[in-house]
Amino acid sequence: MNPMFYFLALTAVLAATANAGSVRDVNGDDLFAGSSYYVLPAIRGPGGGGLSLSPLGDKQCPLYIQKEDSEVEMGIPVKFSNWRPKVWFVPESENLNIEMDVAATICVQSTYWWVAPSHLPIMTFFIAAGPKPEHGEDSSRSFFQIKKSTGGFGNAYKFAFCSEDGGCDDVGITRDQNGVRRLAVGSEPFSFVFMKASETETSHKTMSII
Repeated sequence: MNPMFYFLALTAVLAATANAGSVRDVNGDDLFAGSSYYVLPAIRGPGGGGLSLSPLGDKQCPLYIQKEDSEVEMGIPVKFSNWRPKVWFVPESENLNIEMDVAATICVQSTYWWVAPSHLPIMTFFIAAGPKPEHGEDSSRSFFQIKKSTGGFGNAYKFAFCSEDGGCDDVGITRDQNGVRRLAVGSEPFSFVFMKASETETSHKTMSII
């Protein structure tokens, strides 16, 4: 048998194995590190639109992750970084950091996802926008995972927050004291799909909340 055939066959097998655990968008394409993606409900309609940023209560800062009420609002795209495997695609079920893809906000801070302490009578842990996690600092509240949703949709996923002890809790949608829908730990899972954002779309969303 031609040695080149064996080489090509082995290459194909290794490529398939490498991509077996990758997160994929609505078109079935792998998510890339550095690219931006909209997070949209797996079922469009009353469930609302994508994710954005807004204050919680009467304090202007910090900003928290909000879910748009209207299905026509795609929100702000997200980017992913800082997972352990040295691969080019975004992996399933691996700790990673999530960042809202916006250049600047009214709070003049980074927009990495963090689990914020609860200031409500009911222990609700909302997801806030915070500083970039750095080595040597307490970043245990900034690691999330992307897991397959059990809702039966093709490329539908859910977010999970995973603590240092290895336990994971689903991230879902909860209404705050003003009725705004927000991402929170321990809620019923939010089932969603990823849609790749173009550079033009990202620039438009960036300008909208400066």
